[in-house]
Amino acid sequence: MKIGVLSDTHNYLPKKAFHYLEGCDEIWHGGDIGSINLLEKLEQICLTRAVWGNIDNEIIRRETEEYLIFKIKNFKILIIHIAGKINSYNRKTRDLILENKPNLLVCGHSHILKIARDKKYNLIYMNPGAVGKVGFHKEKTMVRFNLVDDKIEDMQVIKLDG
Repeated sequence: MKIGVLSDTHNYLPKKAFHYLEGCDEIWHGGDIGSINLLEKLEQICLTRAVWGNIDNEIIRRETEEYLIFKIKNFKILIIHIAGKINSYNRKTRDLILENKPNLLVCGHSHILKIARDKKYNLIYMNPGAVGKVGFHKEKTMVRFNLVDDKIEDMQVIKLDG
């Protein structure tokens, strides 16, 4: 199963991003979508699982959740916009991790690409960076990988500026 992960679109998705999302089975959006129109465009590509972020309006908040917890086979995923840093999660994220024991935490908000193993909670922390124009990030990034049984394989960090 091919997964495309993005965050912080702020109502902008470069045309190049559509190329990388076209072959995906699912898209996971870590919040700050920006408009319902952008969410609908993603949903036309394939199944899209998205959470709302701090800039998202009531229309987006009615169509998405604050966080998502779901399983694909034996692999459990938590998606939340504001998680905090890998060694100092905010209280809500920490409580969700302790209660649900996800294998993967997907978040956004910081606009900083970071993928790391969190040994304390035995999970993979994944912030795909930001794809939109708004923010201090210097590069527009997203992540794509294959989920095979309970393993992440062929992970790619996609830089959309170069």
